[in-house]
Amino acid sequence: MRLSALPPGPRSGSRTAPVGTAFAWTLLLLLAPLSIEAQALPVVTRLVPSAPALELTVGERVAFTVRALDATGAEVQAPIRIGGDRRALRISADGVMGLAAGEFEIVATSVTAPEDETPPITVRVPVVVRWPAIASVRVTSAPGALYEGTRLTHRAVALHADGSERPNPVVTWTTSEPRVATVDGFGNVRARSSGEVVVTAAVEGVAGALSHRVRGFPAATLELAGGDLAHDGPVRTGDVLEFEALARSPDGSPLDDVAISWSHSFVPDDSIVAPSAPGQLEDGRFVADVAGVYTVVAAAGPMREERSFQVVPRDVIQRIEILGQGREARVFTTDFWVWEGVDGRDYALTGSKMGDGISFIWDVTDPARIVKTDSIQVDARTTNDLKVSPDGRWGAISREGASNRRNGVVLIDLADPAHPRVASTYDDGLTGGVHNMFATEDHLFALSNGDKYVILDVTDLDNPRYVSEYDHPDSRVHDVWVHDGIAYSAEWGTGVVVVDVGNGRWGGSIEEPRLVTTFPLPSGQTHAVFPYYQEATGTFYLFVGDEIVSRTGKAWEGTGPDHRVQYDPVSGRGGYPRATSGYIQIVDFTDPEHPEMVARYHVDEYGTHNLWVEDDILYQAYYEGGVRMVDVSGPLMGNLYTQGREIAVFKAHDPIGYIPNSPGAWSVMPYKGRIFFSDINSGMWAIRLQPKERPVS
Repeated sequence: MRLSALPPGPRSGSRTAPVGTAFAWTLLLLLAPLSIEAQALPVVTRLVPSAPALELTVGERVAFTVRALDATGAEVQAPIRIGGDRRALRISADGVMGLAAGEFEIVATSVTAPEDETPPITVRVPVVVRWPAIASVRVTSAPGALYEGTRLTHRAVALHADGSERPNPVVTWTTSEPRVATVDGFGNVRARSSGEVVVTAAVEGVAGALSHRVRGFPAATLELAGGDLAHDGPVRTGDVLEFEALARSPDGSPLDDVAISWSHSFVPDDSIVAPSAPGQLEDGRFVADVAGVYTVVAAAGPMREERSFQVVPRDVIQRIEILGQGREARVFTTDFWVWEGVDGRDYALTGSKMGDGISFIWDVTDPARIVKTDSIQVDARTTNDLKVSPDGRWGAISREGASNRRNGVVLIDLADPAHPRVASTYDDGLTGGVHNMFATEDHLFALSNGDKYVILDVTDLDNPRYVSEYDHPDSRVHDVWVHDGIAYSAEWGTGVVVVDVGNGRWGGSIEEPRLVTTFPLPSGQTHAVFPYYQEATGTFYLFVGDEIVSRTGKAWEGTGPDHRVQYDPVSGRGGYPRATSGYIQIVDFTDPEHPEMVARYHVDEYGTHNLWVEDDILYQAYYEGGVRMVDVSGPLMGNLYTQGREIAVFKAHDPIGYIPNSPGAWSVMPYKGRIFFSDINSGMWAIRLQPKERPVS
């Protein structure tokens, strides 16, 4: 193999997309089996949708097609891109399914060849998605009993006929006996006097109810324990304190069913910079965002106990040392992987987006002198993902946009890591495009067209063997990570899908994967996932990232996708960085059957991409927000960004990058005390955290 000369970047304003790519930055479906590279495209003068508008309910699927016509009115076989809001619509060859209620739009566009200056043809189809009717309402209350003078929160769950839950229903709350108990618009019931009362919640004319018997308040004392007294050392911003309140009867017996109301107050260290909401308190768990003096209050009926304590700044900031750069400014750099070769030296493998199937091998043994040793060019437009086995024996390159529309994966033999050998290509069941993968020593998990993941046995690199696959119903998969025999996949609107692929606790194996659970995320844009066991607390966290490559509806929306190409001095277009949004959501997955969302890392005005967690540090590629290191030690709660948990931030400004001085962190990986990351516009970088500076006493 030799280093390949690369073609020039795509023409500014290019409308070409890889045929066979099912998911790009927005939902994308190509309905015709043509290859732009292989055949001349017919001239399309009109697109005709099967319906001028669509109306459907959430969960319903309706047939929908788009025909391409030429100037004579005859139908022609031409590639068509069909896009829609993937949070609300699922578009496939089987039609359109509604995922969320609202008014949306399907946009169908003809695909033109790169050299064709004729504008593409576009047709827009309005779509109205409605919720199905409410079938029943279930009312539940927080643990505890209603005693005189206490408050108990209630929740109403509105269900459709198929058992699905209506998100954010508009609920009307009432009580049967206001003299016994009253309820506000949020389901908080306040007991006034002894007696029987029924709490009712109504949604769209359908009601549910819960009965209570209010009795006299039984407690004589209220105790408040835990919190700062149980905390070792000074309380810092981001530290989670656990308070416990206990009501006792006159004889000293504990009363476990007395509901506790929690609140807190705050005196800032600096009244000018302190935010209006400086901390969070939930069921006795407290975390502070800013320094100051806090008072936590526990109340039950007529009794009240409180504790004041001081919170100091977290003080975790460290400086960054730039070690080196493997510059690549001719193509967009995508994912990468760093590993120790069988020869004892360190190497990295990087991919490219719209780079004519090119991937590079780098010697990174000395990060100050990163050397490109070879390249591999495969039949693809994009080699989005690259993985290397834990033992460094083999690697894999994903393919998207192959000329024959049979994409799949390319397996490489790393016996000579500086100059890998292409061992084989596997595409059965993977023809639609492979966007992401995960490698173990003997198996490769490869995503098939965003629809499922296929598991291959690669012990014989020259003859990989199909083992099994997992396809979650009505779901689109983007990423998968395997830990302890469990596969965690990021599946957009479905959220996280957890599958037993060899753990065995749920009866699964590598040959017969078995579903454990699913966990929806509030953004509906679940893109990347990283499992992490925190040794200090014994907690198993799942760090889950959004990907929203737009800022629609925000005060600063940024530039559109047509500008995220090299600057064209003729047209004056291009040369602008991308504009993204989204954040990391942190889920306690210690019990996979009962996961709980506990925290997030949210930096506004930027959007997350790939991530890594190691030794209680979150390494986050945050697109134009650069690569960011975050302290994730100890119990986690609230927004880590506002708690001063950020250790360092580095933005890769390169004046001769693909888009000059435009940071775009794609992936990050800590390795042997260094931090490697890929940047879309400038290649691969190596940096290091310098030791924490301490003031001289």
